[in-house]
Amino acid sequence: MTGIDKRPVEGPLRISAPGTEGVGASGVAGDAVCNTEHHGGEDQAVYAVAREDLDGWEQELGRALPNGVFGENLTTEGVDVSGARIGERWRIGADVVLEVTSGRIPCLNFQVHLGEQGWVKRFTRQGAPGAYLRVVEAGEIRAGDPVEIVHRPDHEVTVALQFRAVTTEPELLPRLPEAGDALHPEARKRAEKYMAKHSGGV
Repeated sequence: MTGIDKRPVEGPLRISAPGTEGVGASGVAGDAVCNTEHHGGEDQAVYAVAREDLDGWEQELGRALPNGVFGENLTTEGVDVSGARIGERWRIGADVVLEVTSGRIPCLNFQVHLGEQGWVKRFTRQGAPGAYLRVVEAGEIRAGDPVEIVHRPDHEVTVALQFRAVTTEPELLPRLPEAGDALHPEARKRAEKYMAKHSGGV
């Protein structure tokens, strides 16, 4: 069972905090999260992917990639999703405010859904994972709503940096705590474990 196959809708869609990891599912009304052990919950309530990234993959893969094909809840235009800083807040439409928490770690379901051999490795190498977000202010959104960045933290921990730290460049892990409380708890645990292991003397 997987809820990865998303289809575009015009809206309105209700966005609200889904509850804690392992219990809560998606923050998007009508969406399904089948594996709540590894997906969903407050820190992964909404997943966003830039249309520009999908366009790049279309050229590389030589096939059409409609909005929602990566399992994203939001397909944005004109937003540097993977370049967003952890803790960055977006206002979407009149009511909804979301906060960036982490990048998406690709899984085998993603590869099977897309039908591309070696997809997990290719996606990881690209380093543009899209962003998970938590719900700060609930409300309704519709296709075409503007996305306004209403808060940008003064650190330099972006979604792309966080993603590389937890996948291919663990030496970046000590930088993650700079993101403060907005950082996804799993990324924080990994950073703390790495720092504890490498903090000893000779």
